[in-house]
Amino acid sequence: MASQPLTPHDLSILEKIKDPEASSPPRLLLDDSLARDPNIPDPSLYSQLTTREHTILSSLQQAELQIAGLEPASPDPDSPLQQYRASVRHLGALIATHPNYASARNNRAQALRRLYGNLLLVRSFSASASPSPSPSCLSAPGTPPPADRRAAASPPALDPAPSEATLLSASATVLSDLDTAIALLAPRTPATPLSPQAARTLAQAYTQRGALYHFTAKALSAAAATPPDRAELRIPAGRRESRWGPVEFEEAASSDFVLGGRCGSEVAKALAVAANPTAKLCGEIVRGAMRKEFAGTGAGAGAGASEKK
Repeated sequence: MASQPLTPHDLSILEKIKDPEASSPPRLLLDDSLARDPNIPDPSLYSQLTTREHTILSSLQQAELQIAGLEPASPDPDSPLQQYRASVRHLGALIATHPNYASARNNRAQALRRLYGNLLLVRSFSASASPSPSPSCLSAPGTPPPADRRAAASPPALDPAPSEATLLSASATVLSDLDTAIALLAPRTPATPLSPQAARTLAQAYTQRGALYHFTAKALSAAAATPPDRAELRIPAGRRESRWGPVEFEEAASSDFVLGGRCGSEVAKALAVAANPTAKLCGEIVRGAMRKEFAGTGAGAGAGASEKK
């Protein structure tokens, strides 16, 4: 039997198997005339909040540069790490007075990830778990991070020795902030438009949560594959994630990356495929099987030939 090329329909099906983004809904509808934050419709109040947030973010970034030794320490008696923690508390105060301001929640989640690391949700009892790259999503509202901040590697946590109680509290805060930011900004229907600024914050929140889930899945899988290593979740018992295993975390990560890509994040689009290796492998297996079938070398062709003899 002569080899036959795959049809466009065949290729389309295979692409959807291996690439979750291929079958996802289209991008969000954007409307520049809408309020930059749908929950803060007053332009004057929104301007006040963004100004206050910019100031806090500048303090966070300055403290991080000082911790890294890239900028001289200020004469402030507090250490750069103490200043960083203080800035996180200032974000908390902003959220306390304006709980529906999604950008502040997204940025507090990122600041806590930076402070305590991307393995915040899991406690490993071995050094065998190796973090993988993650995008950074810390940015002022309406300001796209440079090149979506494609990090070559996950940076080390700023706080070298936090207590378990501190880490558990931070875990709960990060997950709650990202859940709330997504709930505040997610369109009610596929036809509901968002402002570009709101869509950007929503994309960052999805991508952050997906990254946390992805890191957690990898850490749990690594520990299970290399006994006597072990890992346990550092997530409050009442949360749905506290009952998940590696597969559930990886599936949730892939879903969040797909949604982040739909909101416009190119990094999330790429991570949606990277976080779904099983589907990608399945696509390659099916593609190969179909090619063999068309070429007459598959199991079905062989069986048919035997019956005719």
